[in-house]
Amino acid sequence: MLNKKYLVGTLASFSLLFGTISRPTFAQSPEKTAQFQRIEQPMGLKISATSGKLALIASELWWFLFSQTKFA
Repeated sequence: MLNKKYLVGTLASFSLLFGTISRPTFAQSPEKTAQFQRIEQPMGLKISATSGKLALIASELWWFLFSQTKFA
């Protein structure tokens, strides 16, 4: 079915990818302009958005990797 090395390698590459792109980036430093302001979101909104994203990722992984194809 799935090769264990392939699955571990894929998960490791995703963690490296998300680790490098999840750093905060700023258009300009706050000292130079007052145009950009940081907006804090409520913690409940952050948690619900994150859990929704994880649920979608899990459903896609299940659909493409673990679902059984039925032949007629």
